[in-house]
Amino acid sequence: MIAYKAFGNGLTCRGYRFVMGLNKTEKANCCENGFHCAENPLDCLTYYSDMDNAEYYIVDASGDIDEDGSDTKISCTELTVLRKLTKRDFFLHSLAFMADHPRREWSIHVLRDRAEASRGYAVVRGIDPAARGKCGDILAFAKEDPVGGHIVQIGLTQVDGIRIMADTWYGTDLMERQVALI
Repeated sequence: MIAYKAFGNGLTCRGYRFVMGLNKTEKANCCENGFHCAENPLDCLTYYSDMDNAEYYIVDASGDIDEDGSDTKISCTELTVLRKLTKRDFFLHSLAFMADHPRREWSIHVLRDRAEASRGYAVVRGIDPAARGKCGDILAFAKEDPVGGHIVQIGLTQVDGIRIMADTWYGTDLMERQVALI
């Protein structure tokens, strides 16, 4: 199954150095052992939140697979490391996951309706989502259908100080907007 994995720099995780391609271990228990990854890319941020000192990859989880139900974390005995993601790719995959699974429980890293970037990013979802950040921050938007809750539009940008200004609210269409703070 295709999943996502975060590593420390150099494909390291908890003292183990992974290789590109297939990695194998004996047991998979989500709470104790195995190779861990997540279905939802955003859940990787729970374990590796510093995006400047971590690497994020698409992986293929196989062999024995165990889930604990606390988020989309998976433990497996075979983990094939496929491709490194840029920050932009990481958030595009995250938005695609939300669009593909609109009724699944939200990651704790997604805010409803309004978000101010923290730790270099903001992920916001709602009927009319808005976000703002500082220069260099990623802003990711998932606009929902007001009736069914399905994702009808996504948006992704980086605050560059030229086209997307710092401390300015933007919507999914990446246009500047006014936001009433509650």
